[in-house]
Amino acid sequence: MNPPRTPAATPSQRREPPWVRRYASRLIYTDALILIATLAGFGLLALPDLNTTLSWPGGPDLPYFVPLAIIGVMWLLCLDAFDTRDRHIVGHGVVEYRRIVSATFFVFAVVITIAFFLRIEVARALFLIALPVGLAGLIAGRWGWRQWLRHRQQSGAFVYRAVVLGDRAKLEHIIRQIRGTHGSGYAIVGAITPRGTRIAIGDVPVLGGLADVEQAIDAAGADTLIVAGADELDPATMRRLGWAMADRDVNWVVAPALTDVAGPRIHARPVAGLPLVHIEFPTLEGHKRFGKRAFDIIGSSIMILLFSPIMVAAAIAIRIDGPGPVLYRQLRIGRSGREFGMIKFRSMVANADDQLASLLDVQGTTDQPLFKVTNDPRITKVGRFLRKHSIDEFPQLFNVFRGEMSLVGPRPQRATEVALYNDDANRRLLVKPGMSGLWQVSGRSQLSWEDAIRLDLYYVENWSFMQDVLILFRTIRAVIVPGETAH
Repeated sequence: MNPPRTPAATPSQRREPPWVRRYASRLIYTDALILIATLAGFGLLALPDLNTTLSWPGGPDLPYFVPLAIIGVMWLLCLDAFDTRDRHIVGHGVVEYRRIVSATFFVFAVVITIAFFLRIEVARALFLIALPVGLAGLIAGRWGWRQWLRHRQQSGAFVYRAVVLGDRAKLEHIIRQIRGTHGSGYAIVGAITPRGTRIAIGDVPVLGGLADVEQAIDAAGADTLIVAGADELDPATMRRLGWAMADRDVNWVVAPALTDVAGPRIHARPVAGLPLVHIEFPTLEGHKRFGKRAFDIIGSSIMILLFSPIMVAAAIAIRIDGPGPVLYRQLRIGRSGREFGMIKFRSMVANADDQLASLLDVQGTTDQPLFKVTNDPRITKVGRFLRKHSIDEFPQLFNVFRGEMSLVGPRPQRATEVALYNDDANRRLLVKPGMSGLWQVSGRSQLSWEDAIRLDLYYVENWSFMQDVLILFRTIRAVIVPGETAH
């Protein structure tokens, strides 16, 4: 007779690692301070005086700080209602930012609706100043805490201690992906294989087999079990494992055989007791493409105006540095395989292209699609400075304005590089190439071709407007602080 099982912890009894609660409380306090500062600043700067009142037909006159306080409370409650501090999404990805945007616009939509039906004259500056400033402040606050969390995780603090379970081949992939992703939030402390073969997976020790899961979790002090799958893991075994993890208050994470699929494309639907996972195909047409093009036109126009003094100074420096044209035009492959002339400030000697083949041959990389020369001798002194700060890329803003490129997208490549593509890499050509992209801000030229193509395909398959904004922000930081990658 089996001994009675200890009742599983209820949701209210479940304990998170202490750092999760501390981090969430810091987000709450930061959000509250930002909203107080935003609305108080609006009241002091945008209203005629502190005695300004709000009135409507049949209603009392209220000092303006009363509705502002109500809006602040609503805003803070909506941030909670939209799960912007959900432990599954804070600290990584764009979902956290997207939910903040949704909560903010919901609050102001409610304010507009109430003002319309009650015929309340609300100051327009509330929507023109408080909304964008508050939204920007909330996002900046979350970004700041995210950087703080990244630094702590680099030293092994503020992470989930995870044990992975499954076949060795699947475990190798999961360990490689988690460890290769900055800020994943997981520290892999052990592995469990179906048969418990004690051969380590890299530097990750194998703690035992399926019969040893509970003892291995306890011995490792883990708070998370990541299940990758194995033939021996039948539904009954999975159910018993789930019960055992619930009794120990251990996070139960199932890693399906899906990679590089963003959260918004994944939808779980229970059918006949089966948690079926539906994957949406990427949408690359319609209003999304129109919105991206509008963003490119507006963004490139503003940047051309802002950076025009820098571009003029760069052109003068190139002319003084030595002979050759100021601008360099090279044929690249754009969307759907169409050629276009990509323009840059010249950062190499005048006959640089003629030397490329021999340099790649000496380097032994003529068969790789990413034509990069290590310690390239063709770069001029001025060109080295321009490249360090990405100033040589600024003329591509005109490519963006003309519609040949986008502000964000896969990096455009030469026809000879595209000729080396396999079927997977060809999917890069489904979208316009970009001035910056996911792999440029995730390691820039230090990435291997395999990692670069994986990140480009992730971008193509999971495009979103918020992701574009985040990549541009990380690009700006990488330009301002050369050699650093913003995360």
